[in-house]
Amino acid sequence: TGADRVIRPAAVRFQLQTNEDHMMQKEINLIQNEVEKVISGKTEVIRKILMAILAEGHILLDDVPGVGKTTMAVALGKTMNLVYNRVQFTPDVLPSDIVGFSMYNKETGAFEYKPGIVTETNLLLGDEINRTSSKTQSALLEAMEENQVTVDGHTYPLKAPFIVIATQNNVGTAGTQLLPYAQMDRFLVRLSIGYPDRAAQMALLRQRQNADPIRNVAQVVTLERVLQMQQEGRAVFLEYITSLAIASREHALTEIGISPRGALYLDRMAKACAYLEGRDFVIPEDVRAVFADVCAHRLILSQKARLSGATALDVVNDLLKTVAVPDRRG
Repeated sequence: TGADRVIRPAAVRFQLQTNEDHMMQKEINLIQNEVEKVISGKTEVIRKILMAILAEGHILLDDVPGVGKTTMAVALGKTMNLVYNRVQFTPDVLPSDIVGFSMYNKETGAFEYKPGIVTETNLLLGDEINRTSSKTQSALLEAMEENQVTVDGHTYPLKAPFIVIATQNNVGTAGTQLLPYAQMDRFLVRLSIGYPDRAAQMALLRQRQNADPIRNVAQVVTLERVLQMQQEGRAVFLEYITSLAIASREHALTEIGISPRGALYLDRMAKACAYLEGRDFVIPEDVRAVFADVCAHRLILSQKARLSGATALDVVNDLLKTVAVPDRRG
């Protein structure tokens, strides 16, 4: 239609066929339905986590204890056929526990690599990541950015896909270590599950009267299909993302705005958002829908802004109001 000819140039098309779109949408809905067997009333959060996985990114769940962070990660691993591992971060967890270490073998007279928990994992749940030392936190940096680890000068690739879901509690902060900015920047999104509403709370209690519903979560897709879905969701809406990133760096309330990595992650998350909506092109609403989740934790406010009580979310909302959506009709 004429309307299509106006709208489509404002977005970059995915190379997807109609039958592939239908299959993808069906698979996404099936995955979502399986996860909702154990997490009720959190459709938006589940969809954003799926977006992040399809965008090949890592997820930080910042929330109070007991809202289902671990349960959600287990359900995702099960329904997507991902090799799942969990590490409970405590002060005595060492970097070698994460990336592995070299051990001398008397019989061969050589050092042998002993894998860490990330080596044979597709989905790693790092529980309470802020309760371990900064040194151990930093052990994840190379793994999260480059899908590999380096031990004693030797590099070992990780399994694909490799996804980290890290959790941290925002209460009971005694003995915790704040994640450094470089670590925060590795996470594609920062999300909060939040408490269930009344209906979801009642459903949760009913579901667990006789059995753990996690046993009823079924595998929906194969690991190979997950990798294929990640490849299918690649396109970009450049001008709007670039404008938002530059505006965040020049904003009066920020000391540090959205980094180039943050802009790339926003691009990937927007593509995944469009992909989950069954569209083969990205529109500004996709960028706006995920902007706060991807970028709020990347903004460092100026001292004046902090003293005035401003928050990163205030800056995010202001950017969405003031940065114009590109108009390519001309």
